[in-house]
Amino acid sequence: MKKSIVESTSFTPYQKFIIVILFLLQFTVTLDFIVISPLGDMLIKNLDMTTSSFGFVVSAYAFSAGMSGLLAAGFADKFDRKKILIFFYTGFIIGTIFCAISSSYLMLLIARIVTGLFGGVIGSISLAIVADLFLINQRGRVMAYIQMAFAASLILGIPVGVYFANNWGWHSAFIMIAGIGILILIAIVTQMQSINKHLEFQSSKNPFLHLWGTLNNKEYRIGFTAIALLSIGAFMLQPFGTAFMVNNLHISQLQLPMIFFLIGLSILIIMPLIGKLSDKFNKFKLFTIASLLSIIMVIIYTNLNPIALWEIVAITIVLYMAIMSRMIPASTLNTAIPEIKDRGAYMSVTSSLQQIAGGIAAVCAGFIVHQDTKQSPLENYDILGYVFAAITLCTIFLIWRVNQLVRLKNTLTKISQEDI
Repeated sequence: MKKSIVESTSFTPYQKFIIVILFLLQFTVTLDFIVISPLGDMLIKNLDMTTSSFGFVVSAYAFSAGMSGLLAAGFADKFDRKKILIFFYTGFIIGTIFCAISSSYLMLLIARIVTGLFGGVIGSISLAIVADLFLINQRGRVMAYIQMAFAASLILGIPVGVYFANNWGWHSAFIMIAGIGILILIAIVTQMQSINKHLEFQSSKNPFLHLWGTLNNKEYRIGFTAIALLSIGAFMLQPFGTAFMVNNLHISQLQLPMIFFLIGLSILIIMPLIGKLSDKFNKFKLFTIASLLSIIMVIIYTNLNPIALWEIVAITIVLYMAIMSRMIPASTLNTAIPEIKDRGAYMSVTSSLQQIAGGIAAVCAGFIVHQDTKQSPLENYDILGYVFAAITLCTIFLIWRVNQLVRLKNTLTKISQEDI
C-alpha cells in the first residue's frame, strides 16, 4: 500500500491520479449545481416559475446538502473514505437522473433535494482526502487543481450543457452530467485505493458524540463561520446571474456559452498561479487582496447598464477571477485547523454550514430581486452587490482569525517536535 503522506513536496503518480479523480468529481458536482444558473431564464419561462420560486429550486439543493452534511459528519471518520465516497457519488448520479426526467416545478424541486442530499457531502469527503494524502505545503496546488473544476465546467460543461439545452431541451444537460458521472464512478471503484489511515486514530465514541465534540470545539467554530460566510455572497449573485445578463445587459441566449467559455478559460489560467502563490506566500494576505478586488468588481458589475459585449466580458472575467482567487488560500488554511481524527467530521460540518448559508442567501436573493414580467429587467440586483461587500469584509476578519489559529498550531507542533 502506498504511503498516505509523502515527505517530498512533489506529487507521486498515485497522488496525481487522486488529483485527477477529485478534479473530475468536483467538475460534475459543480456543473450539476451551476448549470441551473445558465438554464435559469429557460427554466423560469418553461416551468412557469417566479424569481422567488426559482430561488427555492437553487436553495433546495443547498439546504438538503447542508442537512445531509450534518447527518453524515458523525460517521465521516468511521469508514474508509473510498467506500463513503462511492456511496454518496452513486446517490448523486441517481439524483441527477431524477432531475433529467422532471417535467414540472415540483418534480424538479424534489429532484434537487435528492441530488443535494448526496452531492453536498462529496466536497467534504474530497477535502478530507486532500488533508489525508497531502502535506500542508502541497495543498495550495491541490486546491487550485480542484478549484479549476469550476473553470472547466464554465469552459466545457456550461457551453455544452447550454448547447444541449438549446437543441434537445434543458433535460439533456442533466443526462450529460449523469453519463460523465457513471464513467468517473467506475474509475473510483476500480482504481482508487482504500483511504483508512484515519481509522487508526478513532475511539469507540458514538458518532453523534463525535459530531457534538466537533461542533463544540471553539477553534473549529471559527473555521465553520468563516467558510460559511465565504459562500453567501456568491450564492446571492449566482442564481440570477444569467437572468441579469439576458434581461438587464441584453445578452442573448446564444452568446451565453461564449461568455462562460471565456470566463472559465481565464479562471483556468489564474488558478494554478494562485495555487503556487498560496504555497509560497502568506495565505491570508493573498485572500485579503482577492477579497478587496472582488468587492470592487461586484459593485461595478451589479450596477451595470447595457454596454458593449467586450466590456461586459472583460468586467465579468475580472469579477470571477477575483471571487475564485479567494477560495484557494481560504480553503487551504481551513484544512489545517482540524486534528486528523476529526477531519472527516470537520469537513462535513464545514461543507454543510456552507451549503445551508448559501441556501439562505439564495432564498433571500429571490425576495430582494424582483421582475415584473418574464422579459422585464431585474430590479434591486445592485442591492445584492452591497450585501456581498459587507459580508466579504466580515469574512476577511474571520479568515484572519483562522490564520492566527493555524500559526499557533504550527508553532506548538514545532515545539513538540523539538522536545522529542
